[in-house]
Amino acid sequence: MSLPYFLAEDPSSGVLEGPEAKHASVKRIAPGERIMLIDGQGTQAEIQVTDVTSGRVQGEVVGAELVDKLLPQVTVVQAIPKGERAELAVDLAVQGGADEIIPWISHRTIARWPANKQAKQVEKWRSQALSSAKQARRAWVPEVREPVTTNQLRDLLADSGALALVLHEDATESIRDVDFAGAEQVVLIVGPEGGIGDDELEVIGARAVKLGPEVLRTASAAFAALCAIGALSGRW
Repeated sequence: MSLPYFLAEDPSSGVLEGPEAKHASVKRIAPGERIMLIDGQGTQAEIQVTDVTSGRVQGEVVGAELVDKLLPQVTVVQAIPKGERAELAVDLAVQGGADEIIPWISHRTIARWPANKQAKQVEKWRSQALSSAKQARRAWVPEVREPVTTNQLRDLLADSGALALVLHEDATESIRDVDFAGAEQVVLIVGPEGGIGDDELEVIGARAVKLGPEVLRTASAAFAALCAIGALSGRW
């Protein structure tokens, strides 16, 4: 069985402090057990716990390594879903292997983030990304960036040099026809509940592809596409 993961400032020290240590205590981690400490940037260390308090876990480092990033790196641009589907979208994207997540305020996005609540919403996504990364046993925790508008997304793609794919139900090209050979960066764009209009699709300028005959919910589409990219590229 895989070890439970906890975020630590310095995994190789064998020390876990703060809220994560309290979480370990709640999970009844005890001396003699083994856990994995990660810094969210690829470093992970397996430790054998020697001492546990409510604010600190101490252990002996059994082994440590730096986990390489998978290629191509995939950034998910996720149109902001309604309500709890937002956290579900983040959860599934992290499980699917997203390396970065960007909230997108598309033309048809129903859930709007007022300026005075935007920081709080982004933090909720970041908290979900961390929780999901630990659950998925990932050494790298995906970064959640600040939200972008459609025009900002257009400029981002123009400057990135990445292979940009937008999921669209009316696309004539299948994702399996995409050649990922040599691609180091992929941007995967997922539209809102109401879909992406032709005018907005033109502004974005990304390559429209479809996953299959079914129309997926915005919260699950990135997960399905990430799995396809994993199988079609060198990630898996």
